[in-house]
Amino acid sequence: MSTEFDINTVRDHFPALKSGQIFFDNAGGSQVLDTVIESVRDYLANTNVQLGATYGTSLKSTFLYNEGYKTAAEYINATPEEVVIGSSTTQLFRNLSFALNFKAGDEIIISRIDHETNIDPWTDMAEHRGLVVKWWEPTNKESFRLEPKDLKPLLSSRTRMVTCTHASNVLGTINDIKAIAETVHDIPGALMCVDGVAYAPHRQIDVKELGVDFYAFSWYKVYGPHISMLYGRKESQKSVRFLGHYFNPSSTLQDKLALAGSSYELLHAIPAIVQYLGPDPEKMWQAIAAHEQKLAEVLLTYLTSRKDVRVYGERTADSKLRVPTISFTVEGKSSKAVVQAAERGSNLGFRWGHYYSHRLVTEILGLDNEGVIRVSMVHYNTVEEVEQLVEKLKEVLA
Repeated sequence: MSTEFDINTVRDHFPALKSGQIFFDNAGGSQVLDTVIESVRDYLANTNVQLGATYGTSLKSTFLYNEGYKTAAEYINATPEEVVIGSSTTQLFRNLSFALNFKAGDEIIISRIDHETNIDPWTDMAEHRGLVVKWWEPTNKESFRLEPKDLKPLLSSRTRMVTCTHASNVLGTINDIKAIAETVHDIPGALMCVDGVAYAPHRQIDVKELGVDFYAFSWYKVYGPHISMLYGRKESQKSVRFLGHYFNPSSTLQDKLALAGSSYELLHAIPAIVQYLGPDPEKMWQAIAAHEQKLAEVLLTYLTSRKDVRVYGERTADSKLRVPTISFTVEGKSSKAVVQAAERGSNLGFRWGHYYSHRLVTEILGLDNEGVIRVSMVHYNTVEEVEQLVEKLKEVLA
């Protein structure tokens, strides 16, 4: 796509948008590009064979598989040897937890505001290996931003890994991962593991610039098929043991952790996602951020004007501080009831709940399982759609 951002051109690339449904549940999974759909079909129709043989179709299939890995790696400024594609971020983190060579008494620090995907693999690993778990919580109860100053007292010479989210799938607040990684790496041998799932649909990712050891996100949140990717810095892979068959190669992250989980036809679609971002992805991502800031501004202006509404996370629409995933509660009203009332008789689609960030919602925010009302927008949403939502909320909350 051209680097000139035109909302009509953008929307033309997403067949599902023609249905009339307004999608404000994008943090659970974005709609899929037309070219991605075509790529999956093309692979299944023309190259659906096993890799590694010497006949023509297998040679082509193997080439496409390798191109998918190469494109995926380059997208985040990594090498193909540093990434592994799998079915979900949940599965990839679980695989990594089985493979890390930590020993009893080692300490890991876990952010309590994260999606459970970036929590329970590590607590389970700690339980089975005798590791010490320390919990990291934000002291800023407005933005709930994770900051190095709150992390430093938890670090010690026994710290082996720190895990956190790049942007919460509930709060939308962006954490300064580069600064956090620098703090973690003040401890010799300590590793930094980041869940980028809620950040990746909105901003460009450069793992080398961030300085992380491990970073994962889901392509199905980034306009693609239901697969995910984990990055592991080459040097940091020394801490990762091989989980594959004993006779197979064991030198790359894919060798160590893929476990035959890199779906051929879905991997083939990754180049289509990258091509959509155009010849100058940096410029495209800047345009996306600017458009998403406008969307967030419309909704936040309304929500913050009401005394009976509490917004969780950054209250500003500034794209440097948050992504347009906005969560709130209404005083005296059930989150479930508000969503259902707004959806009744409308084409709006958003939701209530904890979104698998159960510890954040119940332990940090102090809410029950109905949790928050979440409106999660992406660049194919329009200002007019957000204005329609605001009008419906005015009606429901009157």
